[in-house]
Amino acid sequence: MLFAGEDIGIDLGTASVLVFKKGKGIVLHEPSVVAIDKNTNRIIAVGEEARRMLGRTPGHIVAIRPLKEGVIADYDTTEKMLAYFIRKIMGRRLFFKPRVIVCIPTGATDVEERAASQATLSAGARQAYIVEEPLAAALGAGVNISDATGNMVVDIGGGTSDIAVLSLGGIVCNTSLRVGGDKFDEAIIRFVRREYNLLIGDRTAEDIKIKVGTALVTPQNQHRSIEVRGRDLLTGLPKNVTITSEGCFKALQEPIEAIIDGVKKVLEITPPELAADIVNNGIVMTGGGSLLDGLDELLSRETNLPVHIADDAISCVARGTGKALEEMSVLKGTKRRGLKRLL
Repeated sequence: MLFAGEDIGIDLGTASVLVFKKGKGIVLHEPSVVAIDKNTNRIIAVGEEARRMLGRTPGHIVAIRPLKEGVIADYDTTEKMLAYFIRKIMGRRLFFKPRVIVCIPTGATDVEERAASQATLSAGARQAYIVEEPLAAALGAGVNISDATGNMVVDIGGGTSDIAVLSLGGIVCNTSLRVGGDKFDEAIIRFVRREYNLLIGDRTAEDIKIKVGTALVTPQNQHRSIEVRGRDLLTGLPKNVTITSEGCFKALQEPIEAIIDGVKKVLEITPPELAADIVNNGIVMTGGGSLLDGLDELLSRETNLPVHIADDAISCVARGTGKALEEMSVLKGTKRRGLKRLL
């Protein structure tokens, strides 16, 4: 077995961080949020505690999300967040630095890839390995990617949607869209502002998305509604409004169409033999965004292909890093010191 000792896999997501520890499974699932005191540059809180502070902090404390669209936007804060999480799961055993697999979107540039690696090493890893998210998602979903058979994975995360066709343990064709759960939330915020002159925050938008958001209006969901509170843009006073599933459906049209168009473009460039396999195997959806009500059914209608949502879709990428730790024996060094890409 290639890895020994304390080895961990990290799904470094825009919305949340999941950590897989070899032999124990997923040991951490926390929001990718850090609260910092601007006066002293000291970290006040990390993870769920910091997420509760979003939009509710005094002037000298700022709650930020250091990852944007699947990649590192604030290097120093990401490094501190990773160091906190690694210390949290390693405890007193941090003296023995772990080897770490980190996932990145397929569309990440060399600079973004190097930033993820260096942040992981600086946070306390002995060695950092890189694996692309669709590969990890497929492994976590139980797809056998080592055969000469075509499999399509659509991984919709918080910041990106990675769409890939896999065969023989590698990516044959793919695209990475900077569209994900965050864009769904932004679309809902814009819709509520436009239709109701009401300003709501990110957490409220996420709540709306989870409870009444839909990609497809059906008789079963068209009457669902939620009451939300925000600030009236005309009077400046707090106000309540009721948002329905039909309203959410209108709000989410643009990001959903972008994802469906991305899937169609990848299918258009898929080799015919692999396309035939996908007709049989269908499309596997992973990531938190895949749980949006009706999205799997809509994608199936648009592509005329069977679509399956993976079990425990949110943790597929993290569980895939665990399988990579246990099963993958091909690690290839790159030109960058301390960084290895997992094939």
